[in-house]
Order: sequence, then structure tokens, then C-alpha cells
Amino acid sequence: MRLTLVFPGFAAVALAMPAPLPQEIDVGMVLAAPEPITYDPVVGATAQVVSYDFTSMLAQATAPATSVATDAAATATAIEKRGAACTSLAAGASGAPAYSPDTPAAFASNSDFASVAINAPVPTGYSNTFTNANASNSAYGYLGFTTLSTFDTAKCAAKCDAIRGCLSFNLYFERDPSVDPGSGASGCENPASVTYIKCVFWGGYVSNANANNYGQYRNKFQVLIAGSNGYTNNTLAAPAGYSDAIYYGTRAIDAPLDAQGFNTFITSKIFSGPFDARLCAAACDAQTQYAIDHPSADGTPAKKCQFFNTYILNLNDNKHPQGQYCTLYTEAWPTKYATSTGSTTSRLV
Repeated sequence: MRLTLVFPGFAAVALAMPAPLPQEIDVGMVLAAPEPITYDPVVGATAQVVSYDFTSMLAQATAPATSVATDAAATATAIEKRGAACTSLAAGASGAPAYSPDTPAAFASNSDFASVAINAPVPTGYSNTFTNANASNSAYGYLGFTTLSTFDTAKCAAKCDAIRGCLSFNLYFERDPSVDPGSGASGCENPASVTYIKCVFWGGYVSNANANNYGQYRNKFQVLIAGSNGYTNNTLAAPAGYSDAIYYGTRAIDAPLDAQGFNTFITSKIFSGPFDARLCAAACDAQTQYAIDHPSADGTPAKKCQFFNTYILNLNDNKHPQGQYCTLYTEAWPTKYATSTGSTTSRLV
């Protein structure tokens, strides 16, 4: 059997409507699905771990196509959370470029951050999606972060590879306080800074479009970002029993009828956890078993799943991901049928 992957995704419609025509995006299902869980990297922490309940997601994948399961639970744990005002925080990265004077303006204008980011090597198996931004990503499927001592793309990639569902990572310099500034008149409202090098993991794609976190204020201290690079995995492992992935970019399969005049589209599924092709594979396998167990009374061919197409589905633009969408087919279709770029309607929600 074959699988195809489509990401970063394309625009979807913004309303509920009657049951879709074959292969059209099932907007009702999309809107009925749980909202994707989002977290932001914790300021003042050196790492954060996000764990998804893969077992629950797998149960959702193998449930009947007409049911909408509850979202899989996700938990986030921050390491070295900030304490009381003026409490010392973790030291900065030993390999981060220095800047002087210790001001937000000097951090923002430091050309060394840009030089490191621009010259960073692209790790094996990844594509560089953007370089040297002054913002970090707010993308789909947040999977936590860690801090590094140097701007090491290979090390960040290796950590992403070790996380179930990690599709992309964002590596950047961040100006952080050396002590907790507290709030109000804490006595250390604007302390000396340190520079963290953050490696942030995502279950969806990262791009300029969702690099929109420019920092924040903590009391009077300004957190800033520099040298922000994004990388997406382009060597995803195929689930057991399926061939290697075919990359379609921002298009999806729009299959014709087969040689006997039958529609090969079976059904669609949507998942709101990190991107994981194994979920579509499980849904495909479950559909085949269902077809075997429930043969058609009129003698039409059993709709055994032989092929699926999966991608991150967006609402209206590339800034509002709704989840991982899967379409299942009884026949594998070549790249020339990857012609769908989404759908629109004239009605509003």
C-alpha cells in the first residue's frame, strides 16, 4: 500500500455545510473536531516536555468514520519554572554571541546573531523553511523545547527525531532575564539579561507565516528573539506495510473514477494531535478490515483501503491549522492527480 504526505497544507472553508461530495473537505467534521491544543514555550524555563496520549489518538483513528472521538489528552511539564521575584534563573548559553550595552536595542541590532543563523548548516533529512527571523513560531502541535549551549542544528534535529510526532523545529536566540523580574515594584524590574538558545519542537510545519512571536515584557524587562531559523523533516518514515511518502507541497489528491467507473474515495478523518502518518495508516487498515467483515449486499467491490493522502488542514490561511486531515482511497493515484488546493463557499459561519 502507498501513502502520500501533503504539508504545509492549504486553505479550508470556514463554515458547516451538508454532507460533502466525494473528496471535498468535510467541513462539518472539521468544525466538530476538538480544537488543537496549543502551548507556548515557557519564559524562564530551560525545557518543557509535552506528551500526547498516542493510545487515545490511535483509538480515534480506528473508530467508525461516522463518529467524532474526543481529543487525546496532552500534558505539559516545565523544567526549572521561575520562582519569586529576584530569584536567580538559569544561566544563558555559553556559546551565544555577546552584545553590549545590555539593552534591547543592542540585542536586536547585534549582527553576530544573524551571522550564526545564516551560516547554520541544514541538518540531514530536513529542509530550511526560513532563516534569521526576529520572531519564533506559533505553529501546530507544540511538543516542548530544550535549551542548547550552542546554535547546533544537528543536535536540535536529533532531539526532534527522538520525539514521537515531531515534524519541525525552530532554533533561535532569546534575550531573557537573569533573575525573575516579578511584577510591580519588585526591586529587580529590569535585571541584567542572559541569552538562551532555544530548540522548539512542533508536530506541524514551521514557516515565516507562523513566525509571529516577537517576544514580550516581563515587568520592565523586554524578552526578544533573534536569529530564528525553521526546519521541517522531509524524510518521514513510512508506516509498516506502506511505501515511502510522496511530497505534494500544497496540493492534495483529487482522484477520478477507476477503470470500472467506481469512486475510489472512501472517507476522511481529522486528528488534532501532532502530525503522525501512522494514524492515517491505522484508519486505512481498519477500513480494510471493516470492508472484509461487511461485504456489500449488491455485489459491488469491497472498499478496501490501499492508499491515503494526509496533510495539515488550515482555515482561511496558513495561520490557523485545524488538524491533520486524512483521505482514504481504494486505489493508489499518481502525482498528476494531486490537483486540489482546497475549497471555498459563499456562506459564513
